[in-house]
Amino acid sequence: MSDRKIALVSRQYLVPFVLVTSLFFIWGFARSILDVLNKHFQETMDITIARSSMIQATTYVGYFLMAIPAGLFLTRFGYRKGVVLGLLLFASGALLFIPCSSMGSFNFFLVALFIIGCGLVVLETAANPYITELGDKATGASRLNLAQSFNGLGCIIAPALVAPLLLGEGSAGNTSIPYTVMGVAVICVALVFCRVKLPEIGGDTTREELNPGRTLGSLLRNRHFMTGVGALFCYEVAEISINSLFINYVTSDGWLAPRTAAVVLSFGGLGLFMCARIAGSAIMSRVRAEKVLLVCAVMTVLGSLTVTLDLGIVSRIGLFACYAFEAIMFPTIFAISVRGMGSGTKMASSLLMMTPLGGAVGTALMAWVADIADMSTSFLVPCIGYCLVLAYSIRALASTRR
Repeated sequence: MSDRKIALVSRQYLVPFVLVTSLFFIWGFARSILDVLNKHFQETMDITIARSSMIQATTYVGYFLMAIPAGLFLTRFGYRKGVVLGLLLFASGALLFIPCSSMGSFNFFLVALFIIGCGLVVLETAANPYITELGDKATGASRLNLAQSFNGLGCIIAPALVAPLLLGEGSAGNTSIPYTVMGVAVICVALVFCRVKLPEIGGDTTREELNPGRTLGSLLRNRHFMTGVGALFCYEVAEISINSLFINYVTSDGWLAPRTAAVVLSFGGLGLFMCARIAGSAIMSRVRAEKVLLVCAVMTVLGSLTVTLDLGIVSRIGLFACYAFEAIMFPTIFAISVRGMGSGTKMASSLLMMTPLGGAVGTALMAWVADIADMSTSFLVPCIGYCLVLAYSIRALASTRR
């Protein structure tokens, strides 16, 4: 990349950038609550780690099943209507927590979380590619990392606010409170987006967009794109499984109490994650994204390996190193994958947003290993995920030198 300074966001797109970036905070908050909810249900319903991992599995199955319909909806109706649909689905699932809390059934909670997952994937399918288009293509990865930093802010705030309600004595009936507040807030945001006009980046609907089957087939035959899908899936295996079982890991040997662990997750792990995304955005405005991705992949492999080997304080440092160096992975892989997709960008985004299913797979595998062995050994699962991201980063960097 040239050392010439390029504006991160085009001036005419500044307002859309701010509005759409607010959505990143919303889904960061929603996804981070799942990590607290996981431990909460283990304590209040006396279920195993593997059973509680169904919280993540159900939410991310919603991502998988709704991703292609989301892409088709965006292609037909545009980004703004897609955002409104996602917000309304999210609000519906959140408000279902009111009757779910009265029933006290784990399975009913899973239904509500599935609907929330469907709403979140519509939001992410719309917002991620939209942000990459709001300026020079050379700074797409940097711009998306900056927007994703607000996702990190939501991740920090959620456990700190929700843990006092869901962890500890007398917390069994309070799951409806945070979700009701979220549901009402999201409805208000949906009303705002109903009133604003978002420019449709990329111009009018093309012949390719009117034939989604042809677009999908073209994407599936695109080797560059499909390796990006695979890399993003592996990243989600690692990132989501670590978040999901962070509290279990740091409480398993008596290092931290559950409520303290939630605070450490918020301001330690996820705080580091957000700061690293901001730093990554600044670095990638000067350094090629593929180079930054390679360095970060190496560091996450080393960090997760130290946790797996159970090296005491070194393992704990390694855990937080994972948060720091994985931070730029999702937006960077996403931006590299959709680069040059043109009229196929919306459908490409929908395929990429199927990859959080990796979080369901990774969490289930990690929970299974934890149940039959121990928490340290279970980190072998994210370690393998990071190794595959490393392989992708080597290939991506090599392709830029041809």
